[in-house]
Amino acid sequence: MDLSIGEVARRSGLSVHALRFYEREGLFANPVRRLSNGRRIYHEEDLEWLAICTKLRSSGMSLAMIRQYIDLVRQGPGNEHERLELLRRHESHVEAQLRELQETLDVMRYKVRIYEEHVARGEADRLWNPSHPDTARAGARQECHPPEGA
Repeated sequence: MDLSIGEVARRSGLSVHALRFYEREGLFANPVRRLSNGRRIYHEEDLEWLAICTKLRSSGMSLAMIRQYIDLVRQGPGNEHERLELLRRHESHVEAQLRELQETLDVMRYKVRIYEEHVARGEADRLWNPSHPDTARAGARQECHPPEGA
């Protein structure tokens, strides 16, 4: 089934501008086909690839790395080990991002708990405030650094 750029935009959640950018950057697994009048024509497999491609982008994979992956795919069978290695490298990168985000979430949860406790006790004025030296010294360690294992 042939799809217009507008239909692909609606179904993929990408803007027409983004689709043109992906095409210009060579990020489609297959070249975008055109009618004799120049209108772009897409197919279901283009949508399937876009779903993968947008996940790769949102996970932090660089355009260069996506292009490298696509180039390997376009070459056909025989380079599966290279593709696998590229995907494993990115998987490691995503896992590191997740660890970093989990550490960030832990700090945020700790800070929320500190604020909730202080507000509930009516002691919000004792929270760390760098412009007030008394509270800055008293609460800085507690508020900025969750205890180990928190």
